Amino acid sequence: MRVIPRAAAVYIGCALLAAGACVLPAVRPGAATPWGTVALLAALYAFCELPARCPLLGRALGGSVPMGTGSFFPVLLASALLLPPAAAALTALPGSLLARVEEPPAGPRRAWRAAATALAVWAAALAAGALGGSTALGNGPDAPDFPYALLPAGAAALTFCLVLTALDGGIRATADGLRAGAAWRGLLGRALAPHTVHGLAGLMMAVLWRSSYGPAAALFVLLPMYISCWVFAQYHRERAAHQATIRALVQAVDIKDRYTRGHSERVGHASVLIARELGMAEDRLDVVRFAGILHDVGKLGVPTRVLRKDGPLTPEERRVIELHPEYGHEMVRGIGFLGEARGAILHHHERMDGSGYPYGLHGEQIPEFARVVAVADAFDAMTSTRSYSRARPVPTAVAELERCAGSQFDPRMVAALVRALDRHGWQTEVTADETPQALPPLPAPRPTAPPTPRPTEPPAGDSAAGDSPVGDSPAGEDAPPPRAPDTPLTARPKERA
Repeated sequence: MRVIPRAAAVYIGCALLAAGACVLPAVRPGAATPWGTVALLAALYAFCELPARCPLLGRALGGSVPMGTGSFFPVLLASALLLPPAAAALTALPGSLLARVEEPPAGPRRAWRAAATALAVWAAALAAGALGGSTALGNGPDAPDFPYALLPAGAAALTFCLVLTALDGGIRATADGLRAGAAWRGLLGRALAPHTVHGLAGLMMAVLWRSSYGPAAALFVLLPMYISCWVFAQYHRERAAHQATIRALVQAVDIKDRYTRGHSERVGHASVLIARELGMAEDRLDVVRFAGILHDVGKLGVPTRVLRKDGPLTPEERRVIELHPEYGHEMVRGIGFLGEARGAILHHHERMDGSGYPYGLHGEQIPEFARVVAVADAFDAMTSTRSYSRARPVPTAVAELERCAGSQFDPRMVAALVRALDRHGWQTEVTADETPQALPPLPAPRPTAPPTPRPTEPPAGDSAAGDSPVGDSPAGEDAPPPRAPDTPLTARPKERA
C-alpha cells in the first residue's frame, strides 16, 4: 500500500499526538529524568534493531538478522521496569525509527511504529510502577524481591501486549478497511505468549542492571535474544523460499498458457479479499492466497496445443482440460506448507449443486478454500480482457456471480467478495499478449432467430461468467475464441482460468 487512507492518516496522527503527550513530562525543564539510563537503553535498543537496516553489519553478526520489530522488546520491557513512564517511552523512539520497513511508504510506517511502541512502553511502565516494580528489583547489594517481582513484570508485559494489540487492530481497521471483529481477531492470541517470554527476559535484564555488577551484566541477556532473532530470521528465509517456489510455478503456467497471464496473482488477491471479509485468521490468509495463485498449476500437465487451440475443443480435449485440477493436486501434494490450499487446487471447479468436477461434490462437502477460489477465479475471468474475450464491467460480473450463487457458488463467498469490492474496488487487467484495442469484433448473432438489439456488454443472464458464447454454460469457466458456426449449443466452453 503506497497511499495511506485518510482514516489511517488521522489514526496515525492521533497516535503521534498521544505519544508526544506521554513523553512530554520527561523533557520538561526541571524533570528528574535519569538521562544516563535513558540514553543507554535507547542506544542499546537502536543498536539491536540496526542490523536489519545495515546488510554489512548483519553479515558481520552472522548473516541472520531480525526481519522486523519485536525480537528485542525485552530491552523496552526492562526500561518499563527501570524508568518512570515518560522516560521509558523515550527509549523506544530511536530503535523504532531505525527498524526495517518492508513496504512503502516508509515514513508513515516508521512514525506509526514509533508512536505505537512508545505508547505501549509508557503503559507498561505505568502498570509496573503501580505495583512497585522499581522497588521489587532491588538495588546494588539489596536482593530483588522474588517471587513478588514477577507480578509487576507480568503486569508490564501484559499491558504492553494489550496496548500494542489494540493499536495494531486499529491501524488494520483504518488502513485495510476491515471490520472491527476481523481487524482484531487472533492478534492477542498470537502475541500473548511471545510477550510473556519477553517480559521474563526484560525482568532478568532489569535485575542485572540494578545489581552490583551494573549495566554491563545486563548485556548477557542479549545472547538468548539474538538466538531468538536468528530463529526468527530462519523462519523468514524459509518463507522466502516458499514464495520463490510459488513464483516459479506461476511463471511456468503463465508461459504455457499466455491467454491467462497475470490471472493467477489476481485470483490470489481476490481470494484474500474474500477470506478477510469472512474473518479468517492471518495464517490462513497466506494459505488461501497460495490456493488462488496455484489453482491452475495443473495446466502444466495439459498439452500446450490444447491450451492454445484457437478453435472449438473436441470432447476428448475437454476431458483432458478437466483433468487439470487432479494434475495440480498431484504436483503440490508433497508441498507441506500449502496445507488447505491443496484441497482448493483439487476442488475449485466443484459446484454447490454437485454438477462440477472432478468428483461432483456439493454444498459443504466442497472445502472452504475451494469455494473461495471458485468465486475469485470466476470474477477475474469475467473482468479481464483477453485475446478472445472482452472484459465485463465489475457490476456486470458481480450480478452474474449473484445469479449463480447457490447453484454454482457459495452465497457466503459471493457476498464477501461484494463487500470487499465495495471497500477496496478492483483494478481490471489485460492478461493476453494483445491490448484491448487489438481485440477482434464480437461475432454477429446467428441468423436463426429474429434480430434483437444487442448491448455492447452482454447482460449477466445472457451468458455465463467467463465470457462464454454458450448461453447456458456455467459461470466461471473461460471460453475459447468465438464458437464456430457448427459447434453444438451444448458444447462446454474451453477453460482458460
